[in-house]
Amino acid sequence: MDTIKLSIVTPNGTIFNGDVKTVTLPGKEGEFGVLPGHSSLVSTLTVGVIIIEKENSTEAVAINWGHVKVDEKTVDVLADGAIALTSGKDSEIAKNIEAAKELVNSVKDSNISMAAVEAKINSFA
Repeated sequence: MDTIKLSIVTPNGTIFNGDVKTVTLPGKEGEFGVLPGHSSLVSTLTVGVIIIEKENSTEAVAINWGHVKVDEKTVDVLADGAIALTSGKDSEIAKNIEAAKELVNSVKDSNISMAAVEAKINSFA
């Protein structure tokens, strides 16, 4: 199975680092997916949820904004703020979901549909 190396880093440290099948990112111009062998690009990311598909599971990370650098073998995300939504115990997930909602609501951008972002976050509850 082909995989791509994904790294999500914030000023506070690494949120995710590992091999994935695919990753969906909240780009400034809309969501886009990245598969192994993707063309190289650099993009601005906006408030939203990064969906990470691994071989046997799906994870999610809420971000407020950032940048991504993609090449054929790696995806490097630099985010200002990020919260993992699908790791840890059930009570930890609930806390992370509430923290993610606070994170995305801190962004004041009229071009973003906050209801869509919150719906995506709630899908991991």
